[in-house]
Amino acid sequence: MTTLQINLTSPQIDALHKLSEQTGKTEDELLQEAVAKFVSEVSEAESERQERLNRLRRARGIWKDRGDLPDFEKLRAEWDRFD
Repeated sequence: MTTLQINLTSPQIDALHKLSEQTGKTEDELLQEAVAKFVSEVSEAESERQERLNRLRRARGIWKDRGDLPDFEKLRAEWDRFD
């Protein structure tokens, strides 16, 4: 394991001390758990973002070359209120 120096505000340090007393875990353990949870959440969010992007890319062009669709230009022209 590698040692890392971090800077915390006084309220953060106080909260960390209090959590350590309440849980019986060391401050190091609490920080390791917090970092692991954060990394997991960021990784999961990135995976979800990537999956969404992949779905959008797969869907791209699915309406291309369809002959059964109406003339959208004509439909839009019917909606024009300003002639």
